[in-house]
Amino acid sequence: MVTLHVWQLPLPRVPRALVRVTRDRAALRRLPGVQFAKVLGTGDGATMRLRDATPDRWALLLSWERASDAAAFDGTTVARRWASLATGGWSATLKPLSSKGMWSRGLPFGRPVADSVHTGPVASITRARLRPRTAPRFWRSLPAVAGELRAAPGLRYAMGIGEAPVGLQGTFSLWEEVGALQDFAYRRDAHRDVVARTRAEGWYAEELFARFAVLDVAGLPGWGETRA
Repeated sequence: MVTLHVWQLPLPRVPRALVRVTRDRAALRRLPGVQFAKVLGTGDGATMRLRDATPDRWALLLSWERASDAAAFDGTTVARRWASLATGGWSATLKPLSSKGMWSRGLPFGRPVADSVHTGPVASITRARLRPRTAPRFWRSLPAVAGELRAAPGLRYAMGIGEAPVGLQGTFSLWEEVGALQDFAYRRDAHRDVVARTRAEGWYAEELFARFAVLDVAGLPGWGETRA
């Protein structure tokens, strides 16, 4: 099981969040059942560039050994400290459907067996560690892809995610169903061009693309109103 926890903070509390980013990395890995943990900054995804950064919004991505451990997270010291800083937030509970590539030289979501019968909402995580020599070409390609993403039928939510302001970037997105995600990934011109160029030009030192069944989304405005 995988969970994503997102907190919205008042801007004056952002310095305290930066302290939490540093201190919580080790604390998260010590939680019972945690197999993978990342503290992530976020962006609004309008152009997928650095200027999209949202310093008043932070996220924790966690992969769990057991559902019971994931369910207990809200009661942990780490969760309570973030909640004390926040004025709002939301969370998603996810089941990995597929995962290709690596993150920090590991397999954060294991080797899931593809579930061809899943018909409900899905989520996608992409992330990459850029090679410095190819980063300018990567940044120039992003606005066109961001435009396609925002206009994609079936997209319910999208945001940028990152471990650092530069070089360690990714996206998280929620979709009504897998067909909508596949249409964006494989049939949109700008996105297909970027995928082809990353392979041909070797933009990434490390990359990952993962797809998840959405088991639950709590606290995200509008999610339950029109969800398929």
